[in-house]
Parts: sequence; C-alpha cells; structure tokens
Amino acid sequence: MKEPDIKYNNRPQSFNGIEEMVEFLPATNTKKMEKMTLKRKLVILGVVVGAALVSLAAGLLVWHFAYRNVPVNKVFTGYLTVSNVEFVDAFENPSSPEFANLSSKVKEVLLNAYRNDPAIGPHVVSCNITAFSEGSVISYYLSEFKVPAYLETALDKAMSELKVKTASVRRFSLSVDTFVAYPTDPQVARTFRDNLCSFFLHSSPGVTTPFSTVGFPNYPYRANSRCQWALRADAGHMILLHFKAFKMEPCKANKGDYVTVYDSLTALEPRVMVRLCGSYPPSYNLTFVSSQNVMLVTLVTDNVGKHPGFLAEFTQIQRTTLCGGVLREASGVLTTPFYPAHYPPNRECTWDIQVPGNQFVKIRFLMFYLLEPSVPITTCPNDYVEIRNQRFCGERTPFVVSSNSSKMMVKFRSDQSYTDTGFMAEYLSYEPQNPCPDQFTCKSGRCIDLVRRCDGWNDCGDSSDEALCTCSALQFSCKTSQLCKPKFFLCDGVNDCGDGTDELDCKCPEKYLKCRNGKCIPQEQKCDRTDNCGDGTDESECGDALTTACTENTFKCDSGNCITKLNPECDTVKDCADGSDEKETSCSCGKRPYSRKTRIVGGVNADIGEWPWQVSLHTKRDGHTCGASLVSSTVLLSAAHCFQDAPGVRYSDASVWTAYLGLHDQATRTSSPDVVERKIKKIVAHRGFSDYTYDNDIAYLELDSPVTYTDFIQPICIPESSRVFPVGKSIWVTGWGALSEGGSGASVLQKAEIRIINQTECNKLLEGQLTARMICAGYVSGGIDACQGDSGGPLSSVETNGKVYLAGVVSWGEGCARRNKPGIYTKVAAMRDWIKQNTGL
Repeated sequence: MKEPDIKYNNRPQSFNGIEEMVEFLPATNTKKMEKMTLKRKLVILGVVVGAALVSLAAGLLVWHFAYRNVPVNKVFTGYLTVSNVEFVDAFENPSSPEFANLSSKVKEVLLNAYRNDPAIGPHVVSCNITAFSEGSVISYYLSEFKVPAYLETALDKAMSELKVKTASVRRFSLSVDTFVAYPTDPQVARTFRDNLCSFFLHSSPGVTTPFSTVGFPNYPYRANSRCQWALRADAGHMILLHFKAFKMEPCKANKGDYVTVYDSLTALEPRVMVRLCGSYPPSYNLTFVSSQNVMLVTLVTDNVGKHPGFLAEFTQIQRTTLCGGVLREASGVLTTPFYPAHYPPNRECTWDIQVPGNQFVKIRFLMFYLLEPSVPITTCPNDYVEIRNQRFCGERTPFVVSSNSSKMMVKFRSDQSYTDTGFMAEYLSYEPQNPCPDQFTCKSGRCIDLVRRCDGWNDCGDSSDEALCTCSALQFSCKTSQLCKPKFFLCDGVNDCGDGTDELDCKCPEKYLKCRNGKCIPQEQKCDRTDNCGDGTDESECGDALTTACTENTFKCDSGNCITKLNPECDTVKDCADGSDEKETSCSCGKRPYSRKTRIVGGVNADIGEWPWQVSLHTKRDGHTCGASLVSSTVLLSAAHCFQDAPGVRYSDASVWTAYLGLHDQATRTSSPDVVERKIKKIVAHRGFSDYTYDNDIAYLELDSPVTYTDFIQPICIPESSRVFPVGKSIWVTGWGALSEGGSGASVLQKAEIRIINQTECNKLLEGQLTARMICAGYVSGGIDACQGDSGGPLSSVETNGKVYLAGVVSWGEGCARRNKPGIYTKVAAMRDWIKQNTGL
C-alpha cells in the first residue's frame, strides 16, 4: 500500500546514507532542557538574521549596480552672454578661425565651471559651442554628461543653480553676464550636432530668403532625419518667417514627424514658438515673428510615411518695441504686434484708452487667438489680455468688454514660448443711457438688431436676447431655462434646451425601440432579421452584418445580396462576402489633403483646398452662375434648375458653360496655377424635375476631358441609397453665392456649418412643400444660409471614417438666411439609382 504524502513527519531523514540522530532528553531534567532549547533558539535566530542580512546586502548591491548605478546620458543646452566681446560677422561661420578662437575660450570657461562643482564635474563627457549671436555675444552650447541614475536629480539641480562667473582664459578675461541651462533630448541633440543636414542662412535687407526640406516638392523628405536651419537677420532686426507650403505626416501623439520653431539658435524647450505636424492649406496662418535677430527651425522624422515636407521663406524687419499707446479718439482699432502674423514672444503692450466727452468706452474683440498647449484658460498664466484685473486667453468667439467710465486700460503680455495669431479689436464710445442706438443691448455689451430679440436664436452668445420672451406659434419653450426655440429643433437628436426638453416627448415607452422614422416597436423585434421599423433601424446595428432581404434601406453588395449593417461602405470593414462595400474604385473619394483645422471659424471664408470637389460654373453672360461637385475625373453633379432656359439664354446648351476646378478666389480664376478650366461636353437634367416644386432637382455634367487629381481637385463620395444622414448631424454648405439676400456674390469661396433638420417640423414651416427627395438643413446659430449663386453646389457630410459624402445639392429656399426658413437640398442618396443609370458611377 502506497504511503500518503506527508509534508512533515517525525521519522529520521537520511542524508548521504547517514541518519541524523535526535537526542530525547529525560523529562525530569527540565532545567537542562530549557537551557539547551534557549541556546538552540538563539543559534537558529542568529543564522536566520545573518542570512537575511546577507540577502539584504546582496539585494542592495544588485540594486545599486543593476539599477541605481546605471549611467544615464544627460544633455543640457542653453546660452551664456559674454559682454566684453564685440560681435563680428565671422562668428556666424562655424568654420572660421574667429569662431574657433572664441568658442575654445567659452568652452574652457564652461568646463572650469563644471569641474568646480562636485555635483557636475565628475560627470562631464563633452562640451561644444554651437553658435554665436549678437547681444553682446550670446554663446550657445551643448553639454553632455553621463551620470549614475541616483545622482541624476542632483545634477539637474546643480545645473539649474550653476553660476558661470567672469574668468580669465589664456590672458584674456571673459565677462559673463548670463548663464541659462535646460535639459534636452540626448538623441535629438547629438544627432543635430553631428548631422550634415544643417543649414546656416542670413537674410539680406529687402531680400526674401527661401528654404525647404531636401527635395521639396518633387521628393519626400528622408526618413529618420534630424535637420536644422539656423536663421539670422542683421543686428537691430527681427525675423519674419512664413511657411508657404506645409505637407507632412499626420500628427501623432509624442512621436512622428514634426517641425519645431525656436526663438533661439539652440533647441531650448522654453523658447519653442510652435511645433507643427500634418498638412496645412496655403491660406492657413503660418507666419511667425522672432523677438531678436535669430531663429532656429528643426525637423525630426521617423521611419514611417513619405511626404513632401515644407517650403518656407524669411525676411528681416526692423526691430521695434513699440506696442500699445495712448488712444484719445472716439473709436479706433488695436491688435497684437504684427497681426495677423503670430505675435513675437516676450512682449508687453499697454493701451491707455480714453474717449472724449461724457461717453463710456467698450472694446469689441473680433478675432481672439491666444492659445498655448496644456495651459489653463481659467487662470491665463502665460499669454493673456488683461482688462480691469480680469485675464482673457485661449480661443474665443467675438466678445465685448465694457467700462462704466470713459477710460479703459488694455494690457497684452506674451511669455517666451508658444505664440499665436493674437487679437484684433475695436474700441467704441457710447452714451451711457443708450449703449446700442436702435439696437438691442446684450448683457455682455454686444449690440444686435432688434429683430433678433426673442427669435429663438442665441445671437448675443450669452442668451440674454432670449430671456423673458413669449414663445410664438413657431416656437416651443424649454422647461428649465424657459427659453424659446424653433420647433424644428424638436426631436432632432440634439439637446438644444440643455435639459432635454426638446427631445423628451420623442422617446418611445419603456421596452420599445424608437425607429428613425419615429415609429415605436417592441425591443424584442430588434435584430430578428425582419425590418419591423420599415426604415431598417431595428436591423442596422446588430453587430456583424447579416444577409437579409433587399429593401430601399439595405446596402446591396455586387453579388446581389443585401446586408443589415448601417452605412457599411468604406468603413475599412469588409461586410459583403465579395468585399464590394470596400472597393477601391468606390472608396478613393472624399479625401481632403487640407482638412479643416480645429479652430473657431472667425469668418466664413473657406481655406484653400478645404473643399477640393467644389466647382464654379460660368457663363459668358453672367460669370459665376452655379456651383457643382466633382464626383469623378469627368463627371459633375449639380442642380437641374441651373440649366433651364431663360429668355435670351439657352442654359441647357453645354457650350454655354465653363467649369473651373480647384478654384478658391474668383479674382484668380485665370491666374492661379491650382485652377483647371474645362468645357462642358454634355448636360443631362433629371426628366422628373419640376420647376414648380423643384422635385428631382439634379443634373449631371460631362467634362470635355478628364481632370488630374491634385491637392486642390478631388472627387467627393456619392452615398449609396441606403446611407443615412441623421437628423441633427452637422453638415457643410459651400459656394460663391450672394452674401445677403439680393446682394452681390462672394469672391472667395464661402462655407457655413449647418445641421439637418427634422423633416416633419421643417415641412410644417414650409407648408408641405417637401418631398422624399429633399433634405432640410439650417444654420444652427441663424443668419447664414445658401443663397443665389450657391445653387448646384455641395452639401458635404464629413463622416467618422474621414471621408466626405455628397449628402445634398443646393436646391431652393425662401429668401436667404431668413428666420425659420431653412434651406432645401436635393437628397443625393434618393437619387443614387438615377446617378448610376446615367453616369455608370
């Protein structure tokens, strides 16, 4: 029989064949037993403690040598000012004897200062002088250290507190006024120092000096590169730097390709003016001003992606500290220095404003951009505008600051790092009893037209124009705020009231599902592979795409099978068994090389290349007449009503029309290299178009020859018939139409963000004029709409997958931007079959 496993037993154990003998003491000899037991316990305790101490010592040694004593590479960069040396031009050339002579002396002074500090001296590896600049002579350096990990903090502290004093070097005394040191990335610093991709440029008076990444624009910049451009201007000048083109790898968190601009000749982190990545349209503000006559531009790239890089230019401007001033007129304008370029670092401006007579003063900020990365806009510790002890910073929509007197002090301050566009403002005088003559006075001091009072739109920005109002028949009242809102905000999926009042009565009973068409069905009918809603809602979000019966609400694969998934096309997931929902021919559209940056839209001008499918259609008689959208290299989509004949003009004749693609400003139509001109070969308007109801308002145009896609010319995606653009979704309308009802057309392409409106409520406003082939959309803040000349242009929907779809075609509306009169657009998804039959797309 096998013995059971016993962890402890009292049997003798054999070691190498020798039995361990155990002595059992007589029970009667208790004192001897106690003495022996105590002695044995003490021995055992000593052995245990000794073993523990040995283990602890060994662990400490392992920790010390394996972790605590691991050498850490540290690099510091900064500058010191030598006041008794006069700057000469030869100091700009690192290969000159003058540079070598002075740099050796400065280097010796630095090394002596390091060696005299016990926390620094033992760890010095190298010290190099990288550049000189005026003032009297600013010496930029790069020092490398190797320090045990446990002494790293002590080194950092010692370098931050180090005082480099005036010293004698080879019978010459260097008078040192200032010493600044900051840690920097060792890998980046060392690569910059040793790299051949370093350039030294000096701008001549009145001359613009260009520079770019190597190979721009014909070849992409190199992977794993470290490049730098040291920019200089003459003494007494500043540098104005402008990036004319910027196309790099999309931004990545803490990695990827990026360009950094420093207000220095060395990579000092506290002197970073801007860090750039991604792509910017040519119209985006990328102009920067230095505080002195030097600037450093660095490029760091990884091993992923190939992109053209950047083209930049710089010039020198006279250095001036003039900023602010005494203002005594009744009104005037004030801006940050060099607006709209980014204001220079390290500036302070004060405007002393006093308006005449017994009037009061207020200032209206029209543009306000004082934003820094990771800086709280509540306290504004760095860059700010200060009025009456209140600081303003960040990005702000237009706002007003009023004074209860004729005087106002406005102070602007920028620190040494991260600059922005700044502000543009106007100050005005007003009668204390009547601050807004013939207008409504907002609580903020802003003035708006009287007709905007109690119209359901927050025109003041603080809702003071909508307070204490009685709702009209076209409005409803929010429960908590008591604000009146347009009825077409009801049930659009957006919480306009803030308390959910406008969405409260739109819900279905408990355990019921709300369909997009408003129908309520039992929850158990969801995902049962039957279209119980009638619009596919209950089967569209059921995890994996399932094969189902084909309806107008389902996506049809090339195989003929239909799937339940909502909007499956081009979402990078192959839902159709044949992969036809992700076809390259269908998904290589809707790309924006220059996507809109996340800034507050201060105006309505579009950026260059922001809407690369926008087309301007011209006639010889009228010039710009209608808009259109590029959907392939030869096909445009527009509105059928643009091509209806009129007395004296056959608009249906293709030869009457000329299309301009890649256009931004009508004034540069024939001079811009980005613009392509094409004649129209054929026009086909929908046969069902009604010039009375504007139903089926769509047409396609064929170009006389294909266009080549560029950064400024790209096709927009055509949505499938099953694609859903939900109510409340933000969407964009663009065009060169009239800026006001009955007004003249715009020269620069305009854009407005609007949102899709509840079809039922919109139909009530427009007295039943909508059809199933129309989309209703309005501007969420009111006052902006499509207008004459925008007809035929795109209603662009930016999707979560980054692609842009042609949700609608500008069709009709009652006037332009009228209250409670949203714009009407042709629903392109409803026209999908007609487009496919006529164009093959």
